[in-house]
Amino acid sequence: MNFTIDVCFTPAQAEHRTISNNTVIVVVDILRATTSMVSALAHGARSVIPVSSIEKAMTLQKNGFPVAAERDGVLLSFANFGNSAFAFQKGEVKNKKLVFTTTNGTVAIDTACRHSQKVVVGAFSNISALALWVAQQQREVLVLCAGWKNTFCLEDTLFAGAFIDKLLELKAYEIASDSAHAAIDLWNTAKSDVMQYIQKAAHRERLRVLGVDDVLEFSFQQDSTAVVPIMRDGELVDVNQAL
Repeated sequence: MNFTIDVCFTPAQAEHRTISNNTVIVVVDILRATTSMVSALAHGARSVIPVSSIEKAMTLQKNGFPVAAERDGVLLSFANFGNSAFAFQKGEVKNKKLVFTTTNGTVAIDTACRHSQKVVVGAFSNISALALWVAQQQREVLVLCAGWKNTFCLEDTLFAGAFIDKLLELKAYEIASDSAHAAIDLWNTAKSDVMQYIQKAAHRERLRVLGVDDVLEFSFQQDSTAVVPIMRDGELVDVNQAL
C-alpha cells in the first residue's frame, strides 16, 4: 500500500483541507525558524517550546526560560536569542528548554497541532533522517510550509520538493495533489544550484537588508544532523529522546 504526500504552501491552506488526525505533518520554515529549532536541539537543548504570541514568550521568560524571539526578521528587545541557527551552536542552550516565537514558523506549528497528533519539524539539515522516520510511520504525509504571513515562499516549497523526492525514493509514497507536483517540479528546477536559485526569494532579500543573511548557505546544506524534532505535550523534542 502506498501512502500519499500532500503540500500546503501556507498555514491558511491547511484550514481548507480535510486532514486526518493521524497524518504526519511536517512543518517547515527554512529561513529561519525550523532550521534554527533543529540546530538548537542538535546542540543540546532539552526541548524547544514554540509559542505564537509575544506575550506568552515574555511570561515564560519571567518564569526562567531563555527565549528566542523575532518579528519580521528583527530580534525583539526582550529576547535572549534571535532566529539564527548559529546562535544555538555555542553551548548556551545545552540542557535548557528554549522558548521560541517567530513571525511564521511558530504560527505554522500551532496550525499543525490543531490538525494532527503527529507533528514534526523539518529543515535541510535533518532532511534524510526526517524522511526515514516519516517513512517508518506508514501514514499519510502533509508538508506544511510556513510561508510568509500566509503567502507563498520559494524556500519552504523547495524543501517540500526535496523532501518529497526522498520519500518517493523509498517507493512507499505517491503524490496526492497539484501542490505536491509543483513542489517537486520546483526542486528539480533549482537543485543543480540551490544557492543561485534562492537569490530570487523575497525573504532572502529581507534578510540581506536586515544584515542577518549569514546563515543562508547553512540553511540549504543537507544532513548535518539526525535530530528529528517532534511535538510532545507542547514541546519539540528529538524523537529519539521522546520514546
